[in-house]
Amino acid sequence: MDYKNLTWKKLSSYYIHKGPWATLRSDSCEMPTGHIVEDYYVLEYPNWVNAVAITDDNKILMVHQYRHAAGIVSLEIPGGVIEDGEHPEDALRRELLEETGYLFDDFELLCSVYANPSTANNQTFCYLARAGKKVQEQVLDAQEEIIVQTFTIPEVKQLLAENKIAQALHCTGLFYALMKLGELP
Repeated sequence: MDYKNLTWKKLSSYYIHKGPWATLRSDSCEMPTGHIVEDYYVLEYPNWVNAVAITDDNKILMVHQYRHAAGIVSLEIPGGVIEDGEHPEDALRRELLEETGYLFDDFELLCSVYANPSTANNQTFCYLARAGKKVQEQVLDAQEEIIVQTFTIPEVKQLLAENKIAQALHCTGLFYALMKLGELP
């Protein structure tokens, strides 16, 4: 099958809002059938990185933080935004150190996924980080309040089974990591 026949041609594009965390643009596109799609809205976000970060005593680092859009305190794996020009692995090393105080040097890319490719353009790079050591206290941004907690692999599997981890991209990374570690069939 030729899947390229499904690709739309962008005819024009303009920005409705540009911000540091989210940008909204409107595209006019032509489908392969010739049908014109006006005002197709696209959210532009920076790319993200996260990690299933395993400490030197074989515990998985997780963080609790408030997520205003959903109005929840979310249990997540550490991660964040990849800065312009930054390699995903370097961004991850920085985010892990800032959010948790743990230093990691052993990284393995597990997957690269899109949160919602129908409306958003950014990718999330999910890693497995091993043998982390606590080397400093957290260095958080002004809008961050993060509580770090460690879990055993069986505890993380139970959290997933009980739907206690709400962030879909983080669940994805956890499932890939558990498969890689031989913890899932």
